[in-house]
Amino acid sequence: MTDFPAAIEVVDSHTEGEPTRVVVDGWPQPEGATMAERREFLRARQDHLRRAVVLEPRGHEAIVGALLTPPVTPGSVAGVIFFNDVGTLGMCGHGLIGVVRTLCEFGRFGEGWLQLDTPVGPVRAAAEGPLVTIENVPARCARRDVAVEVPDLGCVVGDVAWGGNWFFLASLPGERLAVERARELVALATRLRDALAAAGVTGDDGAPIDHVELFAPPRRPDADSLNFVLCPGAAWDRSPCGTGTSAKMAVLHARGQLAPGQRWRQEGLAGGVFEGWLEERGGLLVPHLRGRAFLTARASLRFDPADPFRAGCTTA
Repeated sequence: MTDFPAAIEVVDSHTEGEPTRVVVDGWPQPEGATMAERREFLRARQDHLRRAVVLEPRGHEAIVGALLTPPVTPGSVAGVIFFNDVGTLGMCGHGLIGVVRTLCEFGRFGEGWLQLDTPVGPVRAAAEGPLVTIENVPARCARRDVAVEVPDLGCVVGDVAWGGNWFFLASLPGERLAVERARELVALATRLRDALAAAGVTGDDGAPIDHVELFAPPRRPDADSLNFVLCPGAAWDRSPCGTGTSAKMAVLHARGQLAPGQRWRQEGLAGGVFEGWLEERGGLLVPHLRGRAFLTARASLRFDPADPFRAGCTTA
């Protein structure tokens, strides 16, 4: 029988509307000398804990979990593995903002920049109250103007880019991006993602494209663009998506539409905004993102052996 701790201690927050659940105690540390190895250990040996922490009845599909580990890189203060309702993530921008806000709130770190290790590389962050600035892993546009035939949509043309996760970025004229259309947008973005897989469109080295990002003109006068992001599985990002904004800025730079240092303000479907900019460093594009996170709860998740749903359940 799969082992469960008696309880796992978590701190909940939201970043521009998207929830993060930071595991602070009770989860046995995953084995591995690197963060990638630890993520694989979590996948193979601790997936029951992932499910129990973020799925119903203790969570829901929009929650992104963050497990803190000891660091693996000199200068880093901690490692972090992000996960959602269907698996693990390489990086998570909104999640990192939530992690940093949580750590600062509980006195784990002081002022100034701190470095954390993720499965895709070290990242840096600094907090000023609820406002957190992060320095993501380098972003890049891998392929431009990729055409794919999608059932009920026809030919969709978009770009493939990396921002810590793999994205397909496109605009769909005639499709209104709005919260009340979230179910419809999830369905059409899922068809688009499935069509990409069927057509063999991938990231580098055959990596699957598991995020789809759609764009429209912004609703807010202080934003440059509005997006809808389908995350792995069937959840959509309430925030403007940190790795998605990183990928978007890489595409804009590849098209000559965003210079290093130039600000880009990305509005999310729920109404929040990330401010972002690129820095050229050693031939790489390093995205910077700024957004707000607020703590919402501290809880002890319990796992009674008699509970038939202690491993979590899905209603999708």
